[in-house]
Amino acid sequence: MGLLKEFKTFAMRGNVVDLAVALIIGAEFGKIVSSLVKDVIMPPIGQLMSGLNFSNLYYALDGNTYESLAAAQEAGAPLLMYGNFIQAIVNFVVVAFAVFMIIKAMNAAKKKKEEAPAAPAPTPEDIQLLREIRDSLKK
Repeated sequence: MGLLKEFKTFAMRGNVVDLAVALIIGAEFGKIVSSLVKDVIMPPIGQLMSGLNFSNLYYALDGNTYESLAAAQEAGAPLLMYGNFIQAIVNFVVVAFAVFMIIKAMNAAKKKKEEAPAAPAPTPEDIQLLREIRDSLKK
């Protein structure tokens, strides 16, 4: 039972639990950002580029030409699908920029909150009383 107790102590430490929560939230946030890129940002970019879809770009290593990527894959041709690589780079750049903008907005909000003037701390009664005595003695 000593090993089980030691494992429980390890697993319930704050850092491990915090890491688990961050991992779960990070994975879900990744899905949100991926959807933002795939479903919201990339369609207008594709439209601006006359419907060009990078993932359809390939080179058949067997030297033959095929009507489409699907036809080449159906024929079992060895393919160099460089379009997927280009698409992954474009997705990365868009995701990185989206995360940058989110972090920038969060930092601006944090900075604005820090710049807000803090309310003066209330003066304790004994200090207030000492000030009144000092003022009375001056008179």
